[in-house]
Amino acid sequence: MRIDHPLFGNKSRKTVSFSFNNEIYKGMKGDTIGVALWANGVKTLRHSEKNNEPRGMYCGIGQCYECRIYRSDIGLVKACTTLIKEGEKYYSLEE
Repeated sequence: MRIDHPLFGNKSRKTVSFSFNNEIYKGMKGDTIGVALWANGVKTLRHSEKNNEPRGMYCGIGQCYECRIYRSDIGLVKACTTLIKEGEKYYSLEE
C-alpha cells in the first residue's frame, strides 16, 4: 500500500502508465498492480468462476490467489506482488 509518512514526506516517484481491461491507468514506480489499481479506484480484479462474485485483493502478500489476473505476454500473475511496468497490459480474464 502507498502510505505518505508525516515525517518523511511524500517522495516524488516516476509515474508509470499501464492498462487493465483496456483502460489506461497511472501508478507510481514501485507499486504493485493491485496497489496501483486500488489507488485508481479499481477494487474488483476479476469475478469468481462459480458464482460470478467480484474478487480483489484479500491477503495482499501473494498467498491466496484472489487477486490473480493475466498479463498479456506471460499469463497468470498475482496483482498483489507483481510490480507495474510501463506499457504493460493486464486483464481480468485470459486474452
